[in-house]
Amino acid sequence: MSLSPISPENYAKLEALNNPKVINQVERFVKICKPAKVSVITDSPEDIAYVRQLALDLGEEQKLNMEGHTVHFDGFYDQARDKPHTAVLTPLRMKLSKGIVTVPRYEGLRNIMGILYESMKGKECLVRFFSLGPTNSRFTICALQITDSAYVAHSEDILYRSGYEQFKKLEGSPDFFSFIHSSGKLDKRSCTENVEKRRIYIDVLDGEVYSANNQYAGNSLGLKKLALRLALYKANHEDWLTEHMLLMGVHPEGKNRVTYFAGAYPSACGKTSTAMIPGQTIVGDDIAYLRADPEGNCRGVNIESGVFGIIKDVNPVDDPLIYKVITTPREMIFSNILVRDGEPYWLGMGRDDIPDRGVNFSGAWWKGRKDPDGNEIPFSHSNARYTIRISELENADPHIDDPEGIVVEGIFYGGRDSDTNVPVAEALNWHHGVYLGATIESETTSATLGKAGVRKSSPMAVMDFMVVPLHTYLKNHIRFGDNLENCPRVFSTNYFLKYNGKYTNEKVDKKIWVLWAEGRIHGEYNAIKTPIGYIPHYDDLRDLFRRVFDREYTREEYEVQFSIRVEKFLEKIGRMEKLFREEDEMPEEFWRVHETQRAKLEALSNRGKKFSPSYFT
Repeated sequence: MSLSPISPENYAKLEALNNPKVINQVERFVKICKPAKVSVITDSPEDIAYVRQLALDLGEEQKLNMEGHTVHFDGFYDQARDKPHTAVLTPLRMKLSKGIVTVPRYEGLRNIMGILYESMKGKECLVRFFSLGPTNSRFTICALQITDSAYVAHSEDILYRSGYEQFKKLEGSPDFFSFIHSSGKLDKRSCTENVEKRRIYIDVLDGEVYSANNQYAGNSLGLKKLALRLALYKANHEDWLTEHMLLMGVHPEGKNRVTYFAGAYPSACGKTSTAMIPGQTIVGDDIAYLRADPEGNCRGVNIESGVFGIIKDVNPVDDPLIYKVITTPREMIFSNILVRDGEPYWLGMGRDDIPDRGVNFSGAWWKGRKDPDGNEIPFSHSNARYTIRISELENADPHIDDPEGIVVEGIFYGGRDSDTNVPVAEALNWHHGVYLGATIESETTSATLGKAGVRKSSPMAVMDFMVVPLHTYLKNHIRFGDNLENCPRVFSTNYFLKYNGKYTNEKVDKKIWVLWAEGRIHGEYNAIKTPIGYIPHYDDLRDLFRRVFDREYTREEYEVQFSIRVEKFLEKIGRMEKLFREEDEMPEEFWRVHETQRAKLEALSNRGKKFSPSYFT
């Protein structure tokens, strides 16, 4: 045995995997990070319980009054994903799309190894093994996590499937992802001190991610958005898709069937609320792998088995299922909320008895306390989180862990748009569907940037995690669908259309748009063909509103929501033209759809700015 921090018992656990690359990785980073102790964690309940207790013993988590509930606090300046310091390591001649942060690979590796040097000195290093996707599946990707944070390791136990036994089935193959993380120097609250040296580097060539001087899960949990990047690279060099998508089962009322959808939405555009529509089932809310099966269907799996969700505004009215889970006994982690006498409090929880003092992400907190810049500190962070297992939810789909995945028959693409897109429309074909996904826009609100109506392009809601040129990603999408025998139908959604300054629909109405899309897949509804896609007939929506909500949906509402705003669509096409002409080698199919849609809308523009659905019948 060559490594003194590893006991014979722990080294035997590594040797049992019969995988030289695993041993090499562990030895390499133990030598660099120099921990005082190394613990290799298997799938055994005893090992997993050890990690959970260690998080408490180290002060990274504290118990709350409710059985199984703990709280973790990230540092005051470590409360969100660090986009500027999250970079793809690029070798010579690798060119990525505009907006993707990159660092030359040699320079980045030298920098991060210097930061990691002795970063675990005096601390315990945990070696973890997980499965991205269900185990024993063609979707499975094995993941090795090396970290000095028991909170990170505990979180991953809730969010992912154990993978030590799955590693044995690799039979020595080096085909797995590796994630190396160190919290760095910790303060008295067990929070990272030197966040100014925070770095998250993605090495797509070797399938490795290096993360240092952070604890916030979006930066530290390698298996989440960091693994998404590695899988994006892998999928786009093979023949499948890695997507920032929900997976859900749609169950039409009174019919004995379930139809599965995937869906991509930028932040604050309705992704979680769609996945949690009452009466439907959730497979996943964040990341999906999609592959073709031998019958030519698109099958999907959730790579995770848990939810790392924003807790703000989770209350018994708006999110009853989640609220029930996080207010009853079970294993779960809160982060960056307020705690007073062992009780948790968060923004928008629906209570008016919030304490005026307690402990939160800033340390000791009292109402009126200000940060170093003079800003009043809220009692709970707006990005505070809860970490739970999906299986704890009453609407968890029974096929979450099915190694074959679920057959995806529909895909939703949604943005935040106050004046252009209709609430729901079906793409004319797969190529048009890829175009709809590529041209998603998210419109800011006054609460976020101080100026409303600023549109941000967000192709497939995945640009924040892109590690290949956009044209490569889109070509892979087009090729994937073209090769399917049974291609998913694609739908655009928009829950944020306004008229005279007010939203044209209620929050719950998204259920109608989803049920209409499900019915279209089964041939139950005809549709009106327009230049922007197929839109619903009024009578079908009226009947759905009556049956589902016992509510009258008027023709006036329909006309406002589903009229085609030609002028606005042409403005959007102009924005897309400017944006995508800057991208080299965009697929011909993209431009063909783009030019066809523009020509048809321009022909209409000679006759008016807005057209009723009846014009196209």
